[in-house]
Amino acid sequence: MNTFEGKKVLVVGGSSGIGEATAKAFASQGAAVTIASRNEAKLKAAAAQIGANVRTAVLDTADERAVEAFFESEGAYDHIVISAAQTPTGAIRQLSLDDARVAMESKFWGAYRVARAAKFNAGASLTFVSGFLSVRPSKSSVLQGAINAAVEALARGLALELSPVRVNTVSPGLIATPLWSRLSDDARNNLFEGAAAKLPAQRVGQPEDVANAVVYLASTPFATGSTVLVDGGGAIA
Repeated sequence: MNTFEGKKVLVVGGSSGIGEATAKAFASQGAAVTIASRNEAKLKAAAAQIGANVRTAVLDTADERAVEAFFESEGAYDHIVISAAQTPTGAIRQLSLDDARVAMESKFWGAYRVARAAKFNAGASLTFVSGFLSVRPSKSSVLQGAINAAVEALARGLALELSPVRVNTVSPGLIATPLWSRLSDDARNNLFEGAAAKLPAQRVGQPEDVANAVVYLASTPFATGSTVLVDGGGAIA
């Protein structure tokens, strides 16, 4: 069933991980998908994996003029998903203020710029990706929790301001994405196994799990102002 046949979809941060899985899910249901990120090489690699119905666009969400120019040239979209973020992490007394600003600039202000400049067709949706640290803080990732909470609050407010465009957020827990490739195989496996043992779902999430939630929100006309947790029960464990 091609639910999104003929629909125009933009996935910002679609060159890897959750964004790539989301773009693939939309493309598999007939959407004409554009994946955007700063890295052209990663975009090309992701497009090759996704296959048909996808095109690429180099876009830096930290560049206000570039974001505005992009939407001026692209026109309106039916569905936009924002999963792009570069967020240095650490305890606030160790994390430099410059790194803290980079994290906020990337995940919050990047999403803000896209939402401000985007053009939407009738029946459109905008979906952010936050993270369960907004409701289950970690003493080693305080800033990330605050940024995620800010993204979710932004979505709820925009659901009112941009109505009838529907605005929602998907909040993932621990997801097995290339983000963790910086760890050794043993360290990564130990991390995932330890986390899975503590989660009610008894497994670590996959990018496709989050993509399913994004597609659900985009395809449900009565869903707006919502935050959907996809965390394996991490917020309650």
